[in-house]
Amino acid sequence: MPPTSSALLKIIISLSDLSHWRKRLGDKLELLLAESLRVAHDTGALRPRDLKRVTVDTTVQPKAITFPTDAKLLHAAIEGLNRLVRKHGVQLRQSYRRIAERAAMMAARYAHAKQFKRHQRQLRLLKSRLGRIIRDIRRKIEGRPELEAVFEAPLARASQIRSQQQRQRGWKLYSFHAPEVECIGKGKASAPYEFGVKASIVTTNGRAPGGQFVLHARSLPGNPYDGHTLGSIIEATEKLTGCAIERAYVDKGYRGHTTERPRRVFISGQKRGVFGAIERELRRRSAIEPIIGHMKSDGHLGRCHLKGRDGDAINVILTAVGHNLRRVLAWLRDLLASILIALWRSAAGHPARQTGFLTDD
Repeated sequence: MPPTSSALLKIIISLSDLSHWRKRLGDKLELLLAESLRVAHDTGALRPRDLKRVTVDTTVQPKAITFPTDAKLLHAAIEGLNRLVRKHGVQLRQSYRRIAERAAMMAARYAHAKQFKRHQRQLRLLKSRLGRIIRDIRRKIEGRPELEAVFEAPLARASQIRSQQQRQRGWKLYSFHAPEVECIGKGKASAPYEFGVKASIVTTNGRAPGGQFVLHARSLPGNPYDGHTLGSIIEATEKLTGCAIERAYVDKGYRGHTTERPRRVFISGQKRGVFGAIERELRRRSAIEPIIGHMKSDGHLGRCHLKGRDGDAINVILTAVGHNLRRVLAWLRDLLASILIALWRSAAGHPARQTGFLTDD
């Protein structure tokens, strides 16, 4: 009996192959972004002068996690430890899976009904059961170095989730399976807090013949201040494109930036030294916002499903590559349409319009 299409797909594409492919790529993904820009230049969609004036902004790349409430985190820690002990054959006194599932459900219902004393009672129940599982696992793996090494990180994450408080200062854990997730507040009314990693995006300031292209993209783990990253971002963009940046336009989040040539950086709302072409280009700074929106809606910047900090970095760069390739394809479609219209006009005896792709202007 021949294998089905789904079985063939599982044979051809496996998770191990994708992991090995990511490891082989390493830090070479920026070469793929540079290649997309080269293709855009060779097709005429991007001109060398478009690389000299850029717009820089940051956004949040959310991780594929649920909103981290206390009940959800405690329940996820209990489930994660139970999966791990089943995988390695550790026998627990009690798993507390059914109790934890019901307690998490009731905690959400009590919180929705604003019955906070009952809500806190369910949280105490989850914390006590998680503590019992942690202590039981430590007793069972004591003196077994191979299991102690396997359980060290999961037990540390579970202990952190059990001990952290809602309004505590310092580092907090927002996901049991993705400990690299950070809480970032960008001041949005619709999303006061986003959970993922900050990403820096560099685009052309003016509209190139093929539209606005992404010249550089990078994840910024640790939620650094925007102004402290501007110097390295401009340097990396120049290295990637091979073209020196004459002027960079940023928003007010970059005030106090540290760059080698601060006079070539213009901040939104700046008055000194802003006139003529610089004033017109500064008004175009906000044109980067719809580009970021397209990268989130059309690409995968809106939700990262790849694992770890390396997955965050890969997802940002591949989303930028996808955006550039979509612009190139749109440019080639318009070019083909103009050629076909010109051929149809010449065949029908109508003079071709002396504008667009078939002329020098």
